[in-house]
Amino acid sequence: MSRINKNVILALLTLTSSAFLLFQLYYYKHYISAKNGAGVSKSKGNRIGFDSTQWRAVKKFVMLTSSQNVPVFLIDPLILELINKDFEQVKNISHGSTSECKFFCVPRDFTAFALRYHLWKNEEGWFRTAENMGFQCLKVESKDPRLDGIDSLSGTEIPLHYICRLANHAIHLVVFHERSGNYLWHGHLRLKGRVDRKFVPFRKLQFGRYPGAFDRPELQQITVDGLEVLIPKDPVHFLEEIPHSRFIECRYKEARAFFQQYLDDNTVEAMAFRKSAKELLQLAARTLKKLGVRFWLSSGTCLGWYRQCNIIPYSKDVDLGIFIQDYKSDIISAFQDVGLPLKHKFGKVEDSLELSFQGKDDVKLDIFFFYEETDHMWNGGTQAKTGKKFKYLFPKFTLCWTEFVDMKIHVPCETIDYIEANYGKTWKIPVKTWDWKRSPPNVRPNGVWPISEWDEVIQLY
Repeated sequence: MSRINKNVILALLTLTSSAFLLFQLYYYKHYISAKNGAGVSKSKGNRIGFDSTQWRAVKKFVMLTSSQNVPVFLIDPLILELINKDFEQVKNISHGSTSECKFFCVPRDFTAFALRYHLWKNEEGWFRTAENMGFQCLKVESKDPRLDGIDSLSGTEIPLHYICRLANHAIHLVVFHERSGNYLWHGHLRLKGRVDRKFVPFRKLQFGRYPGAFDRPELQQITVDGLEVLIPKDPVHFLEEIPHSRFIECRYKEARAFFQQYLDDNTVEAMAFRKSAKELLQLAARTLKKLGVRFWLSSGTCLGWYRQCNIIPYSKDVDLGIFIQDYKSDIISAFQDVGLPLKHKFGKVEDSLELSFQGKDDVKLDIFFFYEETDHMWNGGTQAKTGKKFKYLFPKFTLCWTEFVDMKIHVPCETIDYIEANYGKTWKIPVKTWDWKRSPPNVRPNGVWPISEWDEVIQLY
């Protein structure tokens, strides 16, 4: 009897405990969770998605940079594109009013931010704080290309990229440096020998495959998924820059070797020409930029940049190239409005168009329009006395940024192919006598303009 009583009591206790546990679960589900939310992902107003690895990493990074007064701004293409789709609504969201994580919770391996390096005051302290917050950080450095033209300073290293990993997500901090052409530049992310190649999936990085150049963006602060961040005020323009941002440096080492073999012309006349040509190029660049017309250094001006990092003093003109599809009917009037009268116009829009404008001190601006064929590109030339047409053939090319005469400007990315097409394999040797109808190895006869069209295709002023 005593044993039965004990079993009954034990069963009753078990039943009572189970009932109490079920009551606790019921109470939590229907009262506590309704009041406070059911866990991290739906806490505080039924917030959805805020437990993702991506959002937590970005939140910690924003907290880190805010506490250290590091003015980073968001440049991640995926996130900026999502923000831009609903930009007006995002701009009006106040801090803490977001109920669903729509941007930083999107699955991805990296989130990219940028930093203007000259505004960073405490790099070492930032690194220590990052590690204390659980980040594992990798710093990528390389020599400062801005100092390559100065023998005593070339080789000085600067930070280019930081990659800070937290759990399964990484923050890519791209370091932008100021350049003399009033633009921002970032370097190539080149891993050195002992770096762990498995630290993050480097091949998925959006920035650092090559150096890049960007206009200096105006920034604005907005709230994204409950976090206050800075973004470019014109995200569309910044996004458009990314795929066309590749930058190539002037070859200072080769330029020094060139001037050791061929002495530079530092006469008064040469210096005066370079000054006038520089001013003309800068004026032309401002005019074309205002029109929204892409252009690049062409012919002798491109050769001078590539061979000697300077304007060739005996070239006597400034040469630019423009794709014919970028031609605008108000180009001539735009140049005339800034004090550059039309000197001559050869050809027509659909065939061999060439414009020449008169700058000051007898320095000309020549603009060659390029036409694209299936396997090559070409620009035309016209002999005024005879109406003979010429065609200059180039392999297809794309455009990269460079810095020349203190400005950010385009050159053909495939520079050596472009120059060899125009000047042959001996382009390193200065040639002061040049016949544009015979000297270029890529010149071809292209017929003769009909006399009936001469008034249209040959205009001299």
